Amino acid sequence: MGYRRGYYRKDGTYVQGHFANNRSKFSNKNNGCLLLILILIAFTSIISCSDSSESNCSTKNCDDFKSRAEAQSAFENNKDCYKNLDADGDGIACENLK
Repeated sequence: MGYRRGYYRKDGTYVQGHFANNRSKFSNKNNGCLLLILILIAFTSIISCSDSSESNCSTKNCDDFKSRAEAQSAFENNKDCYKNLDADGDGIACENLK
C-alpha cells in the first residue's frame, strides 16, 4: 500500500489524498516462493523419472540361451529382469526351447 496524493479530475473536482492498494489481486510477496516450490517439484519429478527408466537388467531373450533349463534358471533367479522369457505368464521360461 502506498499513499496517493490528492489530485484534480478532468471535471475540476478535487480528490483527497488517500492510501491505495497498488498491487493486483495475484501479486503478493509469496509469488517468488511459490515459483521456487513449483520449479523444485518439477525438477525432482524429472530426476525421479530418469532414474526409474534406467535398468540394471540385461536384455536377453530366449535365443540367447542354449537350453530351456538354462533359461529357466535365469528366470527363477530374477523374475523381474527376465519376465520377457515367460511369454504366457505361466512361470515356465522359453517353452519353445528343448
